[in-house]
Amino acid sequence: MVKTASTMLPLGTPAPDFTLTDTVSGKPVSRSDFEGHPLAVLFICAHCPFVVHIQEALGKLGKDYADTSLKLVAISANSVESHPADAPEKLAEQAKAFGFTFPYLYDETQEVAKTYTAACTPDFFLFDENHKLAYRGQLDDSRPGSDIPVTGKDLRAAIDLVLAGKEVFTDQQPSIGCNIKWKPGNEPEYFG
Repeated sequence: MVKTASTMLPLGTPAPDFTLTDTVSGKPVSRSDFEGHPLAVLFICAHCPFVVHIQEALGKLGKDYADTSLKLVAISANSVESHPADAPEKLAEQAKAFGFTFPYLYDETQEVAKTYTAACTPDFFLFDENHKLAYRGQLDDSRPGSDIPVTGKDLRAAIDLVLAGKEVFTDQQPSIGCNIKWKPGNEPEYFG
């Protein structure tokens, strides 16, 4: 497995806009749908072993924060030409299998991933209620093949601080995963 790290977008960056289709409901979802709420944007996919390692924990994350003001949205930007396992219908199957309670969007043009400077799957971006970036980094220290349990401690700690209206710690560790599968010639400048 080739490991790619998050770009670590500067804290305080406003959440870029997007309107993408939910692979489960077929309905459009926009960043503006979440105005006034903290928002976690999760760049994931169906095939990546780093995402497969945590997908159960992502379903639990959605359920555990369902009764809070936090909103979550997952986005896959992988090229389906090179990775058909990440086609929208496969994403919908993953969402149903692991109980995702949040929209799971497909970024066919990969432009949304670029505006977020997403580099890997998984890649996590947490914005406060004013949609300013408060956290970007790893879910936790666990990786495929490690003996470290998947707890989500890093992202959960940041979420809890945002929900409490407190400053999030700035010592944030980049997420590590498979690189986003860019279409040929569509690789962003910030990518390796």
